[in-house]
Amino acid sequence: MNDSDRVLLNGHSLDLADVIRVARKNCPVELDPSALAFVERGSGIVREWINSGKIVYGVSTGFGDLASVVISPRNSRLLQENLLKSHACGVGDLYPEDVVRSIMLLRLNSLIRGFSGISPSPILQLVNFLNMGIHPVIPSQGSVGASGDLCPLSHLALPLIGVGEVFFHGVRMPAHKALNEAGLEPVALGPKEGLALNNGTAAMAGVSILTLADVLELAALADISAAISLEALHGVPYAFDDRTHELRPYKGQRKVAGNIRKLTRKSEIIEKYKHDKVQDAYSLRCVPQVHGASRDAFNYIRGILEVEMNSVTDNPLIFPSDGESLSGGNFHGQPIALSMDFFAIAAAELANISERRVARLVDAKLSGLPPFLMKDSGLNSGFMIPQYTCAALVSENKVLAHPSSVDSIPTSANQEDHVSMGAYSARKAQTITSNLSKVLSIELLTACQALEFSFPLQPGEGTLAAFNIIRSRVPFLEKDQYMYPLIQEMQVLLKEGRILKAVRSEISDFS
Repeated sequence: MNDSDRVLLNGHSLDLADVIRVARKNCPVELDPSALAFVERGSGIVREWINSGKIVYGVSTGFGDLASVVISPRNSRLLQENLLKSHACGVGDLYPEDVVRSIMLLRLNSLIRGFSGISPSPILQLVNFLNMGIHPVIPSQGSVGASGDLCPLSHLALPLIGVGEVFFHGVRMPAHKALNEAGLEPVALGPKEGLALNNGTAAMAGVSILTLADVLELAALADISAAISLEALHGVPYAFDDRTHELRPYKGQRKVAGNIRKLTRKSEIIEKYKHDKVQDAYSLRCVPQVHGASRDAFNYIRGILEVEMNSVTDNPLIFPSDGESLSGGNFHGQPIALSMDFFAIAAAELANISERRVARLVDAKLSGLPPFLMKDSGLNSGFMIPQYTCAALVSENKVLAHPSSVDSIPTSANQEDHVSMGAYSARKAQTITSNLSKVLSIELLTACQALEFSFPLQPGEGTLAAFNIIRSRVPFLEKDQYMYPLIQEMQVLLKEGRILKAVRSEISDFS
């Protein structure tokens, strides 16, 4: 493997593309030697404090409301192991492999900054896990998003010492068995090392970053589906004229308007019908404003997550240059919680307006097309019920878009009396994004069916490229067919990225 295939971690320069490479393409990681030297410096100071009997939170004391309990140096290792065992109490569905790898990567990138008091040994074990494909079993429920993601990160950390469970070679097994098969030894935790491993925002951030990567692609697909619907409904082009958007120059709005113009360029359909009316319904006319606002929200959230992935988020923090330990609140997930609540609304709105276009496509009174897009309707129900499915999905999204961040609940005997609920903000956003993908799949399927009623007139350059890819896998329906596999096939097409690839091959500056 070439050096260029590795992601070099230094704690400062991780980006979205790096996370995707490691989490989803199994790219190996390597540690910057200078960063590792700084790690050793920080852990050395912690050892000095233990030997001198200095009282430091989480090093020589209990945790949370037990911070006033002083722990003997001889129990230092047991304190850290007990922390991980007692805090690994997650429930619910397991995080999938890509999320686990994302979490591992983010925890690594934070720890190698050298402000956590952890020694190189657990860090190198975590590198081995990532590079050898040993993935801790992490339940998705149990974090309140303050004091870090204590519960899921404890599940992440326990296998490093040979406790808990992992997936190795696709098989779920006890961690000690995987270590033995991989030729690794369990790590012996030093002072503060359990706390350094489980106190941080890596779980909520890991979910959020992958969900952001997914929605950025879906935002482009939403423009494509809107453009096909526009042509199928014989929409007019005036709402996408750049002169309008120069007067309200939000970046997202201008980008979306430009995308629609590019997708429908040289459209014989739009050219033929552009004088039939002066304006369309909002679900077509306001695509730049609605899609664009969601894009601007996602770009804002990207900025937040790029800060988070290169931050130190545990407590207490060790400052080797000053010889000090400071208790603070960098573990608090509020920036992620607020951002992912905003994300949920922005993603839900892309689905909402898509469903409105689907409803218009199947309504003969509004579309001028055959009822439910079947010539022999009545005998055939056509695309009637896929719109119901969209309605169910967007209704679910509306419930999920309720913010988690306003629902703080006290923990640890009121010592930790305000929490972010950022972990659930991230998981809700992930579910909404999955629902958005399903709604767009149905809109693309429906819009392509509707578009064929305008043939032999040719659609635009970009919409034709997308249409051809879809038709290579899903046919025009002359009569009712089993719909479920067709919708599933559309979802596979979206996940494969073939539609976007085809459009970008046709329109080099589509984004």
